[in-house]
Amino acid sequence: MGSLVVSKSRTCIKHLCTSWDVNRLYLRPALACLQQHNIMHAVRFIINQQTLYYSTKGDKQTHSRVSKEKGFTPRTRPAFPNSVFTAGTAKRTAEYMKKRAGADTEELASNTSTRGRGSVKVALPNHPLTTSEWAKLKESSSKPERFEMQMMEGLLATNADINIAKSLLVYVVQDKGTLSYELLLRYLTLCVTGGHHSEVFDTYGIMRTCFKTLDMGASSLFIKGFSQTECWREALVVLEGMKKALLPSPRNYSDAIAGAALHGDAETSWMLYDELLELGLVPNQDTWQCLFQSGITQRGQEDKLFSVLSYMRDNQIYPEEPLIQTIKAWFESFPDQKWSGRFSYVTPSGECENCKASLESIQLTEEEYAELKDKVMKKVIEGSDVFKKTTPEELESFKSFVKQRPPFDIVIDGLNVANTTPKATHSETLLAVVSELEQQGLNILVLGRKHMLQPSRNWDRQNMNKIKQKAHCFFTENMLV
Repeated sequence: MGSLVVSKSRTCIKHLCTSWDVNRLYLRPALACLQQHNIMHAVRFIINQQTLYYSTKGDKQTHSRVSKEKGFTPRTRPAFPNSVFTAGTAKRTAEYMKKRAGADTEELASNTSTRGRGSVKVALPNHPLTTSEWAKLKESSSKPERFEMQMMEGLLATNADINIAKSLLVYVVQDKGTLSYELLLRYLTLCVTGGHHSEVFDTYGIMRTCFKTLDMGASSLFIKGFSQTECWREALVVLEGMKKALLPSPRNYSDAIAGAALHGDAETSWMLYDELLELGLVPNQDTWQCLFQSGITQRGQEDKLFSVLSYMRDNQIYPEEPLIQTIKAWFESFPDQKWSGRFSYVTPSGECENCKASLESIQLTEEEYAELKDKVMKKVIEGSDVFKKTTPEELESFKSFVKQRPPFDIVIDGLNVANTTPKATHSETLLAVVSELEQQGLNILVLGRKHMLQPSRNWDRQNMNKIKQKAHCFFTENMLV
C-alpha cells in the first residue's frame, strides 16, 4: 500500500514504406558519366500522382545558387553546464529544458513563420496552382528574386495544404531547373509539422542525393519525422551521421527515444537515454514522458524509471503536469501494488496537505557547504570586476564584517529595493521591507552606499536609523560617475 503525492510547487499512423515510383526523369548533366543507378537515385521524386518531378542542374550551378540563398551553418549545441551545487540550479535547469524542448523544429518553424508573415507581399493561394498561375503570381510580387522563399515561408506560417507547396516546387523546377537547399528545408519543415510522412521520405532521398551534407536543422527534422513512422530506425541512422560532425541536442535524442518507445523497443530507447546522459546532456520532459508511458505497457523497466525519478530529485527538476499525470498513471498501473495519486499543496513548512507527510529538505554535507560558500564569495561577491566598484581594503572590511556576525537569513540590495516604489521615498520603501522581514524573526543584512546615510528628500535620517536598528548594514563608498 502506498501513495503518490503531487504538488504545485513540489513533486512527492502507421506509415506505409512504399517503393519509389518514377514517372519521368530529368538527368543532371554532371551525372551523365556516372553509373545508371546513381542517376536514378538523384532524380527519384514524385510530388503527386500526376506527372510531377524533381530535377537539378549541374553541380557548379547548383552550388553557386545555394551558396547565395541558404546561409545555414552547422553548429554544436553545448550541454547544460555542470554545477558545483546541483540543488541550486532548479530554476535554471527548468528554464533551460523548456527552452531546449522542441528547439530544433519549432525554432525553425517559428523563425520562418515570423518572416513569412512579414515578408509575403502577395496573397497566398488556397489551392494548388499550375505553373502558369504561379508565374503570373510572381509577376505581381514586389521581390521576385525572393518569391519562392516568401511563398514557402507563408505556406509554413499558415500551415497550408501540402499540395499547394508541392505545386510551388513543380513551378520552381520548371522555372529554374533546380530546388535550393533553403527552399527544400522549409518544405521539409511543413512536411514534418503536418505529419506528411511519405513526403518526408521523398525529401530525404532528394537531399541526401543532391547535397553532400545535411545541416543541424535538416537532420533534426528528419529524426523527428522518421521517429513517427514504422521506419523509425532510419532516425537512428541520421542521428549517427549527425554525431560525426556535431553534438546532437536533447531534442534529437528525445525524438529518437520516442520512436523506439512508441514501437515497443524498450532496449533501444534506454540505450539512447544512457548515451544522452553520458554526453552530459539534460533530458527534456518529453523524453521522460515517453519512457514512463512505455513502462505502463511493458514491465521490467521499474529500476530504470526509479532512477529517472532520482535524477529529477537530485537535480531539483520539477515535472510539468503532462509528465506528472504519466508518472501517476505508471505508479497506479502496478498490478501487485495499490498506489493512488492526487494533486495536493505543500505548506510553507514542507508538509503535504493530503497525506500530511513532510517533504525532505535539501541537506548539504560540510564539503558541499564549504564549496558553495567559496563559490558564492568568489563568483557572486567578488566577481570578475570587483575592483571596478570597490577597493581591496573595502572588500577585506566586508569579509571581516561578515565573519563577526551570525549567519544572515536574507541579504537585501538596499538601493534596488528602495527604488521599487516610485510614490514613496527611498528610505520609506526600504524601511517597510526591513520591518516586515524583522517581524518574521529573520536576521537581515542590508547592503548599500554611504550616500544613503546623508539626509536628503529620499533618504530620511530617522528612517535610516530605524533600519540600522532592525538589520545589520554595510555601506560602501559612493561610486564615481
